[in-house]
Amino acid sequence: MQKHVLSCLGAVFALTACSSSHERQIASGEFEYLQEAKTISLKVPEGKETPKFSRDYELPKLGERAPTSLVGPKLTVVSPQLVLPLVSGSHITEGSQEAVIWFDQIDDSQALDTTIWNSLLSFLEEQGIGVVEFDKDKQLLLSDWMIIEDNGDSSWYSWTKTERSVGQRFEFNLEVKPHGRTAALKVRLKDYLETINDEVVGEIDHSERRRNEVEVLNKVISHYAKQIRIADARRLRQIQQGLSMELGFNAGGEPAFVVDASYDITWPRILLVLRKLGFNVKDLDQSNGLLFVSYSGVDSSWWSDLWGGTEELTLEKTDYRFILKEQGQKTSITLQNNEGETLPSKTLTEIFQPMSEVMATDNLDI
Repeated sequence: MQKHVLSCLGAVFALTACSSSHERQIASGEFEYLQEAKTISLKVPEGKETPKFSRDYELPKLGERAPTSLVGPKLTVVSPQLVLPLVSGSHITEGSQEAVIWFDQIDDSQALDTTIWNSLLSFLEEQGIGVVEFDKDKQLLLSDWMIIEDNGDSSWYSWTKTERSVGQRFEFNLEVKPHGRTAALKVRLKDYLETINDEVVGEIDHSERRRNEVEVLNKVISHYAKQIRIADARRLRQIQQGLSMELGFNAGGEPAFVVDASYDITWPRILLVLRKLGFNVKDLDQSNGLLFVSYSGVDSSWWSDLWGGTEELTLEKTDYRFILKEQGQKTSITLQNNEGETLPSKTLTEIFQPMSEVMATDNLDI
C-alpha cells in the first residue's frame, strides 16, 4: 500500500514538476480541438424531409473585432484583476476597461492632486523605482523600469528552475475635476520586456496588459491607504498628548489663547478640554472654527482627583463662543459671549491657569 501511494505521488510530481507561471493561467489538459476541421451542415437529399435541429448548444458568432488568435495555450482563463478602492473617499467606475480609480477630497490640509502625487512618489521611492519624467502641470508621471526577478523553483514540489525577468514601465496620469476635489488616477503600461531563460518577449495581449496595470495600481492604492492609517495614528497620539498654551492675541489683535499646535490637532483637542472643564458643546462648525457652548461647571470629582481641589472657572454659567483660527504653525482661540463680543484679557487671564493645565494634560479620554 505504501509503495502504491509513493508511486502515485511520484507520478503527480512528474506531471506538475514543469508547471510554470504561464501554464497556471491557461486551461489544463490538451488542446485537440484546435486540430478539428470545421463541420458542415447536414445535406438532406432531394425529396427527403429535413429533420429538426436543436440550437441549444449552438456557439454564438464571433464579432468582427474578436481576437481570433487567442485560442488554446494563448488564451488565459484566470479571473480578471479588479481595482480595489481601499482609500476612504475612493471609488471605481463599474465596467471600465481602464486601470483607473477615483479619489474624493477628504483632508483639506492640502490640495487633492498634491496628496495623490506625494503618495505615488513615496511608493516609488519605497520600492526603489526611479522616475523618468514628472510634469505636475500636465499631471503626468513616467516611471523607470520596474524589474521582477524570479530565479526560484516554480513550486515547492518542482525540481525544475526557471530564470525569469520582467521589466515594466508605467505611465501615471491624473485627471482632476475643475473644482479640484475629485481626481482620477490612471495607469498605463508604457513598455514591457520579459526574458524566460534565453527567450525574449516584448509584447503581451490586452488582458495581460490590463492585469499588470491593475496590479501596480492596487499596490499604489495599498500604499496610499497605509500612509493614511499611519497619519491617523500619529494624529491621534498628538491629540492625546498635552499641548502648551499661552496668553496672546489673534490675527485681529484681540486677546486670545494661542496653542502651540496646528489647527487640525487643536480642534479635536479643545473639544476634550472643554468637556473636562464643564462646557457643553451645543453646535459647531469646524470649517469656520466655531464652537457654540454653554458653561455648566466642572465635574468636582474629576477636578478633585486631578488637582486635589474643587476649583471651577470664574465664568458665569451661560452661553459662550469659541473661535479657532490657524495662526502660522499655531492656533488662536478667541472667547466671545453669546452676543459675539470678545471677552476682555482680564477674563482670559483669570481662567488661563486651569485651562492651560488641562490643555497640557497627557492622555485625555477621547
